[in-house]
Amino acid sequence: MTATAPEKTEPQNLYPTDDEFVALLNRRSRKSFLAQSGFLLALIIAVLALFTLLYTVINDAFGLVAIVNAQDPETVVAEFGLDPDTTTLGDLDKDQLVGLLQGAVSSGVGRRLEREERFYPDRLVFESQEKWDEICASGEPPEGCTGGVRNQADVLALVRERVVQPDVIASNDLVPSLLDRQGFEQSVLEAFETSPQRFGDYTVDQVRFEWRAWLNLDFIRSPQNSTPELAGIRTAILGSTYLVLITMLFAIPVGVGAAVYLVEFARPSRLNEFIQTNIYNLAGVPSVIYGMLGLAVLVRTFEPLTSGSLFLGEGAASNGRTILSGGITLGLLILPVVIISAQEALKAVPNSLRQAGLGLGATRWQTVRSQVLPVALPGILTGGILAVARAIGETAPLIVVGAAGFITSDPTGPFSNYTAMPIQIFQWTSLPQEEFRNIAAAAILVLLILLLTLNATAVIFRNRFSRRA
Repeated sequence: MTATAPEKTEPQNLYPTDDEFVALLNRRSRKSFLAQSGFLLALIIAVLALFTLLYTVINDAFGLVAIVNAQDPETVVAEFGLDPDTTTLGDLDKDQLVGLLQGAVSSGVGRRLEREERFYPDRLVFESQEKWDEICASGEPPEGCTGGVRNQADVLALVRERVVQPDVIASNDLVPSLLDRQGFEQSVLEAFETSPQRFGDYTVDQVRFEWRAWLNLDFIRSPQNSTPELAGIRTAILGSTYLVLITMLFAIPVGVGAAVYLVEFARPSRLNEFIQTNIYNLAGVPSVIYGMLGLAVLVRTFEPLTSGSLFLGEGAASNGRTILSGGITLGLLILPVVIISAQEALKAVPNSLRQAGLGLGATRWQTVRSQVLPVALPGILTGGILAVARAIGETAPLIVVGAAGFITSDPTGPFSNYTAMPIQIFQWTSLPQEEFRNIAAAAILVLLILLLTLNATAVIFRNRFSRRA
């Protein structure tokens, strides 16, 4: 039986024809165009959303107002023999402002104000020394007996509230004010004619139209007030500053230390994998859960510590709802983010640096301290600052932990009652008066400026330490 030779087959053409190649190229170009168009559309939507946010906030923070004063600031300045064209109410010294208060408020109101906070450290204005010594020696002395002294800005705020008594009866946004100023003024004057009962005892002759920048130095320097024309954000700025300091002091050392151990010293094991997995999970937990944790643990369980009674005794806060509790709660919130960002920065350091250090006889800690951490420092700082920037804008955990919605006294330490800028903005936007919406927009601008400053600081630190490394 003879074997038959296998049949020869024609070799297959593995290359496409010209028409097939053109079709493939066109299909690939269409997919590339669609992908590029989708990314461009996403960019346009993001830019439009950011522009809409900025436009809305800026439009609400500036504009025309119709204002009525019980006593015009120019008249008050002129009574001191000063030129109102060159001198403002804020240029008066503290003694002149206190004198205005003495002539404008009753003795009972003056005593109440002085018991809240003294005007001078060495003398009294509305209260006799004998009566003052008596009330300060009582079982529950007022805050003025142990608190600070009002500065010029505080007295100026009282003069505006008690003497000038400004009342914004109508406000207009920035763009409508620029496009149709006469229309706004005419609508206010017509409202006086059609419904005068809406404006109480005010007359049309008392109305003054002026440009109002709700974001100004007086707004930043003034404390909270129930009158929107006089309310400021100083107390909230100081509260946010204390919160940031406590958050950084807690989260960054703990987070960086945990990251260094997990990357440089921990041996691979199921326990370490379990810890690492839960760190990633904790980074996605809603912020209000951290607020509940802070309420249960810091405010209630560790109340003697967080209220300060363990150190200050009777001079401590009445409960644990203090800046210390809020700062540690925010520190717990950003701790997973700090750990993860520090881990990524450490993993980006080439292993050749570690091997070189160990090869020269250095211990592992000496290698980490002298070689690894300096190289990873830009990434660690960037991640830490961005995490703190996130904490500044948090509202839910602070509400749960007990930040005050309305407080007029500035925080003086970690055991003080406090408020924060997000809390203040939330509280203002929930009030019915239209003017609170304007000052809420001004507060949002302050918060945005602070966040942009922190982000710019992160970029500067990253670039500076990257050049050194």
